[in-house]
Amino acid sequence: MPSIKTTIKAQPTIFVIFGGTGDLNWRKLAPAIYNLYLENSLPENFAIIGTGRTKLSDEEFREKLLEGINKFSRRGKADKKDWAQFCHHVFYQISDVQKEETYTELRGRIEKLAKDWKQEPQVIYYLAVSPNFFPVIARNIASHKLSENVDNTRLVFEKPFGHDLESSKALNQLLGELFDEKQIYRIDHYLGKETVQNIMAFRFANSLFEPLWNRNHIEHVQISVTEQLGVGDRGGYYEGAGALRDMVQNHLLQLLCLIAMEAPTNFGAEEVRNRKVDVLHAMRRFSKEEVRLNAVRGQYGQGWIEGKEVPGYREEEGVDPDSNTETFAAAKFFIDNWRWQGVPFYVRTGKRMHQTASVISIQFKDVPHFIFPPETTETWQQNRLVISIQPEMSIRLQLQAKRPGLEMVLNTVDMVFDYKGTYAFEAPEAYETLLLDTMVGDQTLFMRADQVEAAWDLLMPILNAWQAKKSLNFPNYSADSWGPEVAEALIARDGFHWFSLPLSTKKYTKDGEHI
Repeated sequence: MPSIKTTIKAQPTIFVIFGGTGDLNWRKLAPAIYNLYLENSLPENFAIIGTGRTKLSDEEFREKLLEGINKFSRRGKADKKDWAQFCHHVFYQISDVQKEETYTELRGRIEKLAKDWKQEPQVIYYLAVSPNFFPVIARNIASHKLSENVDNTRLVFEKPFGHDLESSKALNQLLGELFDEKQIYRIDHYLGKETVQNIMAFRFANSLFEPLWNRNHIEHVQISVTEQLGVGDRGGYYEGAGALRDMVQNHLLQLLCLIAMEAPTNFGAEEVRNRKVDVLHAMRRFSKEEVRLNAVRGQYGQGWIEGKEVPGYREEEGVDPDSNTETFAAAKFFIDNWRWQGVPFYVRTGKRMHQTASVISIQFKDVPHFIFPPETTETWQQNRLVISIQPEMSIRLQLQAKRPGLEMVLNTVDMVFDYKGTYAFEAPEAYETLLLDTMVGDQTLFMRADQVEAAWDLLMPILNAWQAKKSLNFPNYSADSWGPEVAEALIARDGFHWFSLPLSTKKYTKDGEHI
């Protein structure tokens, strides 16, 4: 990332958070902005304006945000002196996003702050609301001339960005008519995670891996994002989404693009995003017949997690007792280009799994000629590169080495880059990175319109097939398992098995965090 702190110090900034009383602001956005403030990464003049229909005073809103910061900030409870200085920048506006007076009042607030600061501020509109409200908020921001300065206004949209290919195209078309693309920030918090960002540094700042990063040396790639948590109080939302929409369309495909992309000519946002979308365009589309062989789904039943009985998905609040929504999805993809032709990319994600983890495993081909006697290789494994995003942040290369002793006995050893062991300071949360990038206009870690549409286009055959045919065996995996048997069969047919982190890392999970 470019050094930009000196740039932002001179630029007054207003954060307008639609959905200011919501869970996202409480758990993620407010703690992130507060941490940026503590690290001196905010300009001297800044303001946070939260909007919502709940009747709150400025002071009541501040108290609510303080409660969230004390509970969820990586720094722990806020220092009283620091908070006393910060909270004077926080305001609340009782608003209904469908009423025009909301935007008239916002305009007045922005103009007053600009007058007080004697400098035009940049305004970041963060839509932390249901996607149903994206069009109405966007239209009103444009019609009330709250985004006329293209260089100083930005809009941040949370996922899901569309419900399918058609709806994503319609939303992109609307936003394209109202705003310039450089004003639009489609956020995927996964791309702000330190280990995810380090994938590009690892690949393109080191020369030794590039000669191996292709079909001649890599046998297959796995990307797994698994959760112990169920849907909790998000059952109503999840019923209209499912694992494929909620996780694969954005998080997992973005990780796949980082692993598979060609080297960009520079670190500019457009060049990096061009290379990512190249991957999506090169991915093989499934016919109706191929969906059954290359994609599987599952739904969790009741079970026990760490000694506590948990309900099945169909017993969760807001869920249809006869639901056909998948809580687990796995697929085998191919990228039809010179680098990756024939290399399978396996992705899986699921809820109520045995472990909360986000792991990328790159398995290299076996040695071409095996010279060691069979008795030396009881624990023989092929070389593997493991990028762990959660629960631990690490990159490890698994090699074969001789075990100490008089006999030639081989076993697997790890060469490890571990964040906790290498750096003394704590890594910023993903939202801190992404909010800072939004402030300085760096779109490298944000999705472009064509990326979103290409991802939906890839998944539509699977979505259509699953919606057209009800699964007759749901629920098909129990809580605290590794998913349905069909997922094991999907990868076992090719002679492989799913890679999982050692269970000793299991306790790193953050209580209640949705990954």
